[in-house]
Amino acid sequence: MSEVFFANTRCKPHRGMVQKFGELAQKAGLAEVVERRDLVAIKTHLGEAGSTAFVPVMYLRRIAADVRELRGKPFVTDAGTLYVGSRSNAINHLLSAAAHGFTQETLGAPIIIADGLKGHDFVEIEVGGEFLDKVKIASAAVHADTLLVISHMTGHELTGFGCALKNVGMGLGSRGGKQQMHSDIKPEVNTERCTGCGECIRWCPAGAISLKGKGEERKASIDHDKCIGCGECTVMCFEGAIAARFHVDLGIAQRKIVEYTMGVLKGKEDKCIFFNFLINMTPACDCWDFSDAPMMEDIGILAGRDIVAIEQASLDLMNEKAGKDVIGGIYTAMDWTEQLAYAEKMGLGSREYELVSID
Repeated sequence: MSEVFFANTRCKPHRGMVQKFGELAQKAGLAEVVERRDLVAIKTHLGEAGSTAFVPVMYLRRIAADVRELRGKPFVTDAGTLYVGSRSNAINHLLSAAAHGFTQETLGAPIIIADGLKGHDFVEIEVGGEFLDKVKIASAAVHADTLLVISHMTGHELTGFGCALKNVGMGLGSRGGKQQMHSDIKPEVNTERCTGCGECIRWCPAGAISLKGKGEERKASIDHDKCIGCGECTVMCFEGAIAARFHVDLGIAQRKIVEYTMGVLKGKEDKCIFFNFLINMTPACDCWDFSDAPMMEDIGILAGRDIVAIEQASLDLMNEKAGKDVIGGIYTAMDWTEQLAYAEKMGLGSREYELVSID
């Protein structure tokens, strides 16, 4: 049974949340996973332009400082996006990160976009999954010696929730890898709700959407031969006209993300620590260009070496605090537990855990 360490949000003088975060890192075994001269990847979400709920810079600065004390060489990293936005190439990604306060000066560590300038720098890793034999992992993540994962718990339209598994699997897949994970999803337009505004066209990276008809009958139409299944149109349609109309079971995408997570963690099984931030938990992920009001009150921060255990513990704490299935109440069209069950089946960890409070 894996240990998951937990710090609540209650603080006092000389022991605020950043201090408690450092204590969690020590409890989870930072000194065991960071060796002298290790290249240490600190994976986080640097936030889409306009979002405000991502994990703040002071936590990244603290963990980078702790790595340096252990004589490791930390760098903060994320990979580019499939969709059109502020992080679709390394230059825009770094500019967006700087606007959010993430720079080498504020972090005490350089920022490296893991899949290169245009998202084409990757290494193929064999995973032998049920869906994918090989996965395309951002090269900087593969070549790092140690991986520290800073994840922000949110809801998510594709997976129900997004935290460590999604931050690792989707977050460190190359652009081609992200397309591979999304490729089975083919949205359809609900013409009764479509207003013909054309916003979906602007955000479609594949040029698969056009407007057809005249006047009030002018509606969006998706060419499924061109559609890459990225789901960008579903999240950018504020009329809900392209929401949750999929040709396949959403569990397939969840399981592909798990297989990508397997690829990222392969060879680093004993060199990883995961930190889940159950703070400012929004209904949709930090890839949006805004952050909605939190779906529940803050809970705290968790840390552990087992990615499955920390995910299960995080969701259990949320549901216990709210007295209900928080994610299931928001995203009713999917079974968000599939990714956990599949990750356990594929040997990434156990859903059984012991929660150890440091308070």
